[in-house]
Amino acid sequence: MSAPAPSPLAIVDAEPLPRQEEVLTEAALAFVAELHRRFTPRRDELLARRAERRAEIARTSALDFLPETAAIRADDSWKVAPAPDALNDRRVEITGPTDRKMTINALNSGARVWLADFEDASAPTWENVVLGQVNLIDAYTRNIDFTDPKSGKSYALKANEELATVVMRPRGWHLNERHLVDADGTPVPGALVDFGLYFFHNAQRLLDLGKGPYFYLPKTESHLEARLWNEVFVFAQEYCGIPQGTVRATVLIETITAAYEMEEILYELRDHASGLNAGRWDYLFSIVKNFRDGGARFVLPDRNAVTMTAPFMRAYTELLVRTCHKRGAHAIGGMAAFIPSRRDAEVNKVAFEKVRADKDREAGDGFDGSWVAHPDLVPIAMESFDKVLGDKPNQKDRLREDVDVKAADLIAVDSLDAKPTYAGLVNAVQVGIRYIEAWLRGMGAVAIFNLMEDAATAEISRSQIWQWINAEVVLDNGEQVTADLARTVAAEELANIKAEIGDEAFAAGNWQQAHDLLLTVSLDQDYADFLTLPAYEQLKG
Repeated sequence: MSAPAPSPLAIVDAEPLPRQEEVLTEAALAFVAELHRRFTPRRDELLARRAERRAEIARTSALDFLPETAAIRADDSWKVAPAPDALNDRRVEITGPTDRKMTINALNSGARVWLADFEDASAPTWENVVLGQVNLIDAYTRNIDFTDPKSGKSYALKANEELATVVMRPRGWHLNERHLVDADGTPVPGALVDFGLYFFHNAQRLLDLGKGPYFYLPKTESHLEARLWNEVFVFAQEYCGIPQGTVRATVLIETITAAYEMEEILYELRDHASGLNAGRWDYLFSIVKNFRDGGARFVLPDRNAVTMTAPFMRAYTELLVRTCHKRGAHAIGGMAAFIPSRRDAEVNKVAFEKVRADKDREAGDGFDGSWVAHPDLVPIAMESFDKVLGDKPNQKDRLREDVDVKAADLIAVDSLDAKPTYAGLVNAVQVGIRYIEAWLRGMGAVAIFNLMEDAATAEISRSQIWQWINAEVVLDNGEQVTADLARTVAAEELANIKAEIGDEAFAAGNWQQAHDLLLTVSLDQDYADFLTLPAYEQLKG
C-alpha cells in the first residue's frame, strides 16, 4: 500500500461519535482525499452533462439507443468477468440500512446477499455514515451483537457459512458529504466517502474471508458515469494493493437514460461488473423527471397501478434480462416491499400471494435473483427461484433471444390503461409526509401502511403530485389537480396524523417541517432534481 500523506480533509460541524477513530483514521482519510482529488472534477462534469441531457429530452420528448456506441452493442465477443463464488448464486437478496440490529438480522436472514445500504434506505446523518462503517467492520471481525433496549431480545451472528454475502451501496454521485471537506472547504462526494472508507478498511479483510468488496451502484444515468466508477475501482485496487478485478459492481438500472445504455454500462465495467438490477420507484421517478414537459402521454397513473406487467415496464425488465445474459452478467429483479403484520393474518395472506406471484414471474422471465425488504419474505422468494433454478446457481444460460425491445417501447407510458385517481393523490401525500418526517429524524427505511419505503418512494410521490398539477390532470372524481387541492389534502393528512398519534408525539416529531418540504418540492415550478438535496439541508446530525 502507498505510504499516505497526512489527509488534507477536515471533519466539520460534527459531534464526535463513539469509535469514530476506528473508521476515520489518518490513512483512511488520506485515501478518501486522493479519491476526491482525482475523481470529483470528473464527477462535476458528469452532473453538468445530466442537466444538458435533460434539457435535450425536454426539447424532443424522445430517447434512443446511442448511435456512437452501436459497435459495442453489435460486438458479440465481449463478456463481463466471471462471477466469484460468493456472488454466483444471488437468488434472494435482502435490503436494508447498516444499523447494528439490521446488520445482524440481514446477515442471518437466509438470503444469499444483503444489500448493505448507505443510500436510499439510510438518511445520511454523520452518525449513520460513520457508525454504519463500524457495524460492517464489526460484522466481518465477528465483534457484533445487539440487545434491544425495549424488548431485551439479544441478536448475534450465525456461523460464517450461513451469512449472506454483503453488497454495499454507497450514495449516488449527486450527493455530497457536508461533514468532510477539503482545504478549500469543498465537500467530498458522499459516494467517494462511503466507497472509500468501506474499501480501505474491508477489501483485504473480505478477501481473507473468501469474499470481496462488492458494490451496488445507484442512480447511474449513463455509461460515462459507469466509466468513472471503473476508474475509481482500478485506482482503489492499485492504491490498496488489492488484485485488479477483485471489485464487483452491480448497477441499478433505475433511470430511464440508463435503460438505453445497459450494454454500454456493462462494457465500461466489464472487468468489475457482476450484473444489473431493475429498480422500480426510482425508474418511474426518472421517467417523470425527464419527461415532465412531455404532456399527457407521459402522465403516470397512481404509483401502485404501475406494476411490473405494464407494457413499458415489461419492455424494460425483459431487455435487462436479455442484456445481462448476453454478456454473462446476473439479472436481479425488483423489490418485494411488504412488511408482515403481527396483527392481521388476512393482510399477510393476501400480500404473500402477491409477493409469490411477483417472484414467480421474475424467475420465469429469466431473472437470476430478486429483492425482499423483510426476512419473512426470504422463504417465499427462495421458493420461487428454487422451483426454476433447482441446483443451478443462476440461469444466465437463458439468453432470452425472443426479446426484441424497440427504443419507443421503453417510454410508451400511454400504453397503460390506468388513470390518476383522487385516492392516488391522497396516498402520494400521505406517504410523502410520513416518509420525509422519518428521514428528517435519521430514518431512511420506514414501514408505512405495511410497506417498507425508502427515499425512492418519496421521490415518485412528490414527482407525481408535481406532474399531475402541471399536466392539469383531472382525477376519477372529476376534480382537477391543482396546487390548492394538494395543499388541502396535505392539511387534512397533517390533521389526521395529529389525531392518530396524539398532540405530544406530534409536537415531538418533524411533521410540520415534512409537510412543508413535501409541498415545496411538489409545488415549486422549478423542479428539484432530488428531494434529498433540499432535505439534506434540513437534516440534523
